[in-house]
Amino acid sequence: MLLTAPAPMPSGQALRREELPGRFDLGLLLAALSLASLGVIMVASSSIPIADPLAKGQHLGPFYYLTRHLVFLGGGLLLAALAMRTELERVERTSFLLLLLALVLLLLVFVPGLGVRINGARRWIHLGISGFQSVEAVKLLLIVYLGSYLVRQRESVQRQLFGVVKPVGVAGLVVVLLLAQPDFGSATLIIATTVGMVWLGGARMRNLFLLGAPLLPALAWAALTQDYRVKRLTSFLDPWKDPFNDGFQLTQALIAVGRGEWTGVGLGGSIQKLYYLPEAHSDFILAVIAEELGLAGIVLVLALFAWLCGRGLLLGLRCVQRGLHFQGNVAFGISLCIALQALVSVGVNLGVLPTKGLTLPLISSGGSSVLMTCAMVGVLLRVSYELSRAEAREALAVRDAQEAYA
Repeated sequence: MLLTAPAPMPSGQALRREELPGRFDLGLLLAALSLASLGVIMVASSSIPIADPLAKGQHLGPFYYLTRHLVFLGGGLLLAALAMRTELERVERTSFLLLLLALVLLLLVFVPGLGVRINGARRWIHLGISGFQSVEAVKLLLIVYLGSYLVRQRESVQRQLFGVVKPVGVAGLVVVLLLAQPDFGSATLIIATTVGMVWLGGARMRNLFLLGAPLLPALAWAALTQDYRVKRLTSFLDPWKDPFNDGFQLTQALIAVGRGEWTGVGLGGSIQKLYYLPEAHSDFILAVIAEELGLAGIVLVLALFAWLCGRGLLLGLRCVQRGLHFQGNVAFGISLCIALQALVSVGVNLGVLPTKGLTLPLISSGGSSVLMTCAMVGVLLRVSYELSRAEAREALAVRDAQEAYA
């Protein structure tokens, strides 16, 4: 199902091929709007007790986090609208500059006075009125660069080991900067998205294994050399061993999931969000969904993400089949990034993965994440628009050929 963007031309008026109207994918748009709408409801439900003016002396007002979330969601919609109107050919030409911008953003967090340290990590840039987490923009910028590289070096990537070295090396440099912050969760997500894009770009699995094998000991070393990461791993394996210290987050999340049973205790009825479950409106919002909406709520969330990312991957496949390789690579990368982040967040909340500090895209409260995920969705919608134009040109060419033959 597609949604027409521009107004139709008057009947009988001839159209040049470059003036053919494009269409945005309505299914993709509905999936994103459904996730964002669910996010608004659940941020309101999970954050009001935290922001209550009588709670812990914060005096923020009961709707502080909800208002903040709506402001960033509005900014995200503006970014999405801008992305939907931007020709991807122009984006492809500036891909190297966008990569340099990504590296600069990662370095700015270490600049005194500009970078902000929160809970021992330097991941944010102070912008005056709010902080911005650099890695959220880096995800999209890196996907654009990788999409362009896979087009320019397609034969090399598909046939030679050296063709795979450069994109993996660039992702490795990004990962090193992320680990220095430190941000192990985002670093893992970047690696997985890069490997997925390069594989879908035609790289041989053997070459990816040869390059990836040395990274496994490096990631293991990074995970085991920091005490807080070791504690996360041990508490993940047995959170009930220390339920009031290292295992506190996970045990409270599991209690919330257990209370929800099949259909939940009802919207707004969560007990765990009342100062028991840390980060109930951001990292652990799915646990609140599980408690208030039950298994049905979790299935709904998973179905919406499967709908969104499945349509994105299908768009990428259709683009590649019609020669729109850059658009296809970008669609693959964005779909993989959103899907993997959603799966990690769900896994953390359900106790099948260690805590990573990743938000649930479009649902969790988080300014930078909301802004850039909306921008990613806008780029996906732009891909669908350009694909529909290409399909319209293809149909017009077939019709012209049939008329000429007749």
